[in-house]
Amino acid sequence: MCNCECNDKKQKLLEIIEKYKNDKSNLMQVLHEAQEVYGYLPLEVQKEISLGMGIPMAEIYGVVTFYSRFSLEPKGKYNIAVCLGTACYVKGSEAIINKFKEKLGIDVGQCTKDGKFSLEATRCIGACGLAPVFTVNEEVYGKATLETVDKVLEEYMNKE
Repeated sequence: MCNCECNDKKQKLLEIIEKYKNDKSNLMQVLHEAQEVYGYLPLEVQKEISLGMGIPMAEIYGVVTFYSRFSLEPKGKYNIAVCLGTACYVKGSEAIINKFKEKLGIDVGQCTKDGKFSLEATRCIGACGLAPVFTVNEEVYGKATLETVDKVLEEYMNKE
């Protein structure tokens, strides 16, 4: 059975589709807004968009999997993104991401069982002068070290 929150999300999704359904070129906007509502784009949401906009499911899935800003999996309350762009990589970002994997017990693209943290690898975020860099949600951590990982995780683990 679906709860009230689920019904509210579905209603918001239907409103988004209704707003843009007459112009298929709005697919990216619909996907962005749907992801804001759900936090990710599960198959059920993609199917609803397909039906509502008259766009084949294969096309929607292709767009969702092509663009890295879309996610098929739920993100944690604190989404950690480690830059693996060239500048960050040569300055040690591989060790940074491996430390996060070890400490959180998850791999890239996964979320902790409690839903608190998720981990992703990104390409250049435009902060090469601060390499290696990672973000937690919108907060940027530059010149990161393995000790930075420990400190930041401890800080976020102690939050609600």
